[in-house]
Amino acid sequence: MPVDLVKGQRISLEKEAGGSLSRVVMGLGWDVAQPRGLRKMFGGGGGESIDLDASCVMFDGAGQPVDTIYYSQLRSKDGSIVHTGDNLTGEGEGDDEQIIVDLTRVPQNVEALMFVVNSFTGQDFSRIENAFCRIVDEGTGTEVARYELSGGGNHNAQVMAKLYRQGGEWKMHAIGENTSGRTFRDLMPAMTANL
Repeated sequence: MPVDLVKGQRISLEKEAGGSLSRVVMGLGWDVAQPRGLRKMFGGGGGESIDLDASCVMFDGAGQPVDTIYYSQLRSKDGSIVHTGDNLTGEGEGDDEQIIVDLTRVPQNVEALMFVVNSFTGQDFSRIENAFCRIVDEGTGTEVARYELSGGGNHNAQVMAKLYRQGGEWKMHAIGENTSGRTFRDLMPAMTANL
């Protein structure tokens, strides 16, 4: 049974998975919020597309970015992390974007993987609902942990979670820090503050 994470919670991925993990999938899903109240009565806000982008930034022990995996660079330079592609609308069931991490191939100098999401089209998170990120054991397809992203508010980005090495194992920290920015570059100050 997966762990439902709350903001700030930290877990051992191996402990929660019941053994060692070699490949994990960070999945991101969301839906466009359905109009409510006056917006629904007068036909506003429905049928729009919202392009959320999931990105992963690899950091070394000194807190310096080593590489970034996002819609324009779908594979890390070392090949350990692969983004499956950009979903421009959030339509469909399940994960809308996925980032696959081969934990055994992440270079030893990389100590943290930061996962962020931002609205490339600029809409704030009051326009989305049912947003989540989750970690899945790729080998078994088992969901290890899930974190419901906060909806509402005028932020258009969030530092979702961090995978990090500690004592020879990978752990996850559900960060959930709301911020603003249209690309991962805009989110670098918020990411480095959470290393």
